[in-house]
Amino acid sequence: GLQTGDNSRFIRFWWEIDIDSRNKRWFPLNDGGSQRKWYGNLISHLNWEFEGRELKAHKSSVVRNQKYYFKEGGTWSRISSSYLAVRYLPEGFIFDQAGDSFFSNSRENIHIMLAFLNTIIGHSIMKILCPTLNATAGNIELFPYPKKAKRYSENITLAVERLVGLAKADWDAYEYSWDFQSLPLLTASTEFTLTLETSYNTWINQNQATITEMQRLEEENNRLFIDAYGLQDELSPEVPIEQITLTVNPAYRYGIKGTEQERNVRFRSDTMTELVSYTIGCMMGRYSLDQEGLVYAHAGNEGFDASLYKTFPADSDGIVTIMDDEWFKDDVSNRVVEFVKTVWGEDHLTENLQFIAESLCLDAITPRKSETAVETIRRYLSTKFYKDHMQTYKKRPIYWLFSSGKEKSFECLVYLHRYNESTLSRMRTEYVTPLLGKYQAYAEQLDKQIDMAESTQDKKRLEKELKSMDKKQSELREFDDKLKHYADMRISIDLDDGVKENYGKFGDLLAEVKKITGEKPEMINAN
Repeated sequence: GLQTGDNSRFIRFWWEIDIDSRNKRWFPLNDGGSQRKWYGNLISHLNWEFEGRELKAHKSSVVRNQKYYFKEGGTWSRISSSYLAVRYLPEGFIFDQAGDSFFSNSRENIHIMLAFLNTIIGHSIMKILCPTLNATAGNIELFPYPKKAKRYSENITLAVERLVGLAKADWDAYEYSWDFQSLPLLTASTEFTLTLETSYNTWINQNQATITEMQRLEEENNRLFIDAYGLQDELSPEVPIEQITLTVNPAYRYGIKGTEQERNVRFRSDTMTELVSYTIGCMMGRYSLDQEGLVYAHAGNEGFDASLYKTFPADSDGIVTIMDDEWFKDDVSNRVVEFVKTVWGEDHLTENLQFIAESLCLDAITPRKSETAVETIRRYLSTKFYKDHMQTYKKRPIYWLFSSGKEKSFECLVYLHRYNESTLSRMRTEYVTPLLGKYQAYAEQLDKQIDMAESTQDKKRLEKELKSMDKKQSELREFDDKLKHYADMRISIDLDDGVKENYGKFGDLLAEVKKITGEKPEMINAN
């Protein structure tokens, strides 16, 4: 595979770019990834405009094996931890040195090699040829081609197609796939279900069936090659559950150090965070309950069509407040409630919200006594959502967190693809300025309540709340001054530059700047 010599310049995650520039300037890139068999890890794009003219002109780049670009084949991640994991590589991809690949003019040969390399025999040979399990193309080239398997080619092809299909469906069930269609929780049941818990249990049962089928197919694949080579006395066809590399398999996703119950608890919690993420995607207009797949991932809010979101309306400007208290009726917490009501109905709304809250408290956040379900969800959104979002999108977030500071006097999410030069001005006029007025009115109300307090305890509580409100007001005024400064600049962003470059243009208006850009806001400004 090729070397760019400067990945930050030539490579983007697919969600960073304008969807209209895919296969024009930015082309799918296979660059390795986590240990996963059969299908997946396809998240990157390479600047290959004019057949890589800019890349080829770069002094540190090395372009190898170009005649194999965009061809069907097989691939693996060069750095492996415990066993060789080989994946199907569809047509349409360039590949770099972290995603070395093999090719053949015969799909039958590709299927046989995929099947062979993913067997216990393939793993055993790998340990001999490459004890460190850091497999290069040279290592794979030394594998003996399994000619004896030719007699089973029809069975192998059927098994590989099914294994690849299962792995692809699993990969596409999550937002990081560009073929993501909808949240599985919403589609698991063919009939309308009143409760989220019922939807979740249906999906879990489907997952278990998928895991069982893949394990059976992999063991059959092992058995076929073991028989072909007469190794029945040497090798066992069994495949450990943690080597069934599906994201819906908790044993693979989290490892097997803990108990099965602990893994299931974690999976349920993560599933609810994914529900929240998808809900926010629907708020932002990235997704819609009225159609599958990406709905809006263009640039500058241009061409945004509100009529595509009738069942659950998208936000009018791609700005959603994410506050630790209810200062805006259309904040993210209230809209999560609206989404749950829309999907599962109103009759079991309390029960469904409680299921989300309890699930989040299993792993995502610590439970608190006397807290309502909506308060728990609000607390998760205010304190933990963005950390999860950063992890899902590999520190290249698509929803950007504008934050006033540690007092959290104002925070909102802005959808990257809907940002334009007027977004910050709108943030001021629609949210920050009204909030300053609300804070002032509330502080005056607290003053009156302190004067009227009948007990010392009540007075102290109110004084503490007023002190907190004074801090929030002070922080918000300072944030408003900075926001005005940046709004007047009418900052534009170029999606081709990537999140890292664009995120740094807003100083400390944004949260987690150093984690994304690698530099503190003041250092970026100094540069």
